[in-house]
This record gives sequence, C-alpha cells and structure tokens, in this order.
Amino acid sequence: MNRKRWWPVLIGAAVCAALAVAPIVLSPFLVQFLINFFMVAILAESWNIIGGFTGYASFGSAGFFGVGAYTTGVLLTAGKLPFALALPAAGLVAMAFAALIGMLVLRLKGQYFAIATLGVTETTREVVYNLDITGGGSGLNLPMMHSPLPFFYLMLAILVLAVLVNLWISVSRFGYGLVAIREDEDAASALGIPTARYKTLAFALSGGLAGLAGGVFAYWITFIDPTEVFKVSWTIRMIIMAVFGGAGTVLGPLLGAAALASIFEGLSTHLETLAELCNGIIVILDNRVITKPYGRAFLRALPKCPVKIV
Repeated sequence: MNRKRWWPVLIGAAVCAALAVAPIVLSPFLVQFLINFFMVAILAESWNIIGGFTGYASFGSAGFFGVGAYTTGVLLTAGKLPFALALPAAGLVAMAFAALIGMLVLRLKGQYFAIATLGVTETTREVVYNLDITGGGSGLNLPMMHSPLPFFYLMLAILVLAVLVNLWISVSRFGYGLVAIREDEDAASALGIPTARYKTLAFALSGGLAGLAGGVFAYWITFIDPTEVFKVSWTIRMIIMAVFGGAGTVLGPLLGAAALASIFEGLSTHLETLAELCNGIIVILDNRVITKPYGRAFLRALPKCPVKIV
C-alpha cells in the first residue's frame, strides 16, 4: 500500500475533525467568519470544475448560486417544505438549470462564452424580479434560526463534498477528458472524447455545488433579494480565489479562498472601499488572463497547490 496516497486523506480528516469542534472554543465572530469562508471556498471549488479543469471562464456561477438560494426560499415559504427537503432540491434545480444553459452556451469559447454566461446571470435576475412567487424586487423573508451552528456544519459538509468532487475529477477518466478539452478541444474530440457531454456534465456539477451553497446562504441570512444573491461579485470572488490558489488543482481554490477571505475580511472591516478596489484590480487582471490567447500559459505559470494529489 502506498502511504503517500493516504497522508493527504489523513490530514484532511484531521482538519475536518478540528473544524467540527471549533465552534466550542471559537468566538461567535470567528464562527461567522468560518461560515463565510466555507461558502466562498465552495464557490471557488465549484468554479474550478468548469474554469480550472475544463478551461471555460464562466461568469454565470452567481446565477446558479441565486437559483439555489431562491429555490430554497420559495420551497420554505410558498411550498412550506422543511429545509431538509428544500436544500437538496436547491442543488438539483441549480444542476438542471446549469445543464440546460450549458447545452446552449458551451458551443461558445473564450470571451464570447464569458459574456454569454454573464448575460445568463443578468437575465435570470430580471426574471426573478418579475415573478410574484419570488417576492419580486421586495425579496423573500425566510424562517429564522437563531443558532449559527447548523449553517456552520452544513457549509462544512458541502465544502467537503466539493473537495471530494474535485478530487474525483482529478483522478478519473472524466477529469482527464476535461483537461484534454482545456488543452486542445479539437484534438480531444479527434481522440474520441465526447467533449459536448463532458463539458455539460462539468457545468452541471459546478452549478449544483453553487446552488447548494446558495440554499444554505438563503436560510442563514433569512432574507434574500435578487440584487444580493445574483451579484456578479460572487462569481468574481470565486474566480479570484481559484486562480490565486491554483486553478485546475484540488486544493488550490481552497487555499486561495483561505488566503483571500482573510484579506478581504480585514479590508472590509477597516476600509470597505479598499476591499472593493482590490477586487476590481484582480478582476481586471483575471479577465486579461482568462480571455486572451496567452491566458493558459499565464495560468500554468501561477503558483499551484503545494500538495499534489494524484
């Protein structure tokens, strides 16, 4: 038995065990910070599937996050369903929505694909604005849960799921196909890889994870409106974190989320404008990196995850 294959799993299990007992010793502020960190790490890992492994710079992940949030909100308020049923439904609806959109927009490449996915988010937001069942522009008020602990453990569980999905992709035939698509889609197709199916499945997995995060987020903050949950800044953050930590790796987005979430939290606490400026600068750089022909070479030159999992 190769022990080198097991030590990352053991370290991950130890970290999860430590986080599971963390709320006992941490202050409420740090518990809230960890919930936020888990959420943005889920989003970074979800974007990594389509953006990192597949090489398609999607700006539509905020749309899937919002779909998950509103699916949960509508099922809790209008449907009167328990959260235990509403949350899985949020992930499934977001996954189905992503698959449907993927079949349409994954024919595009580069900046055209990025603009199309951005348009999907904006269009979805406008649709939600004009539906009575979603509360329109007034938003939805959800039932309140006073303890943050259920959200802490739910976000942690979804993050573990997101990392495991990325780990499976990194060692599976499906994942090798995605990497081949990223490097040269025409050559991958010539080798017999079903590129359209692989891309759509990757997009659906990415959307499903983002939808689960959105579902927990909606119940956590107890009030959602289209402006909040369909913000493009959600997509911007996940792209920044994935690329900063190492897009196309398993732990890179997680490490990027840990580093940048701490920085942004500190900046937002003391000077929110500076935090937004920092976001904007990195977004401009990321846009140049991802949408230009030399983008892949630059991405490969970025620091990768120091722990290589094979």
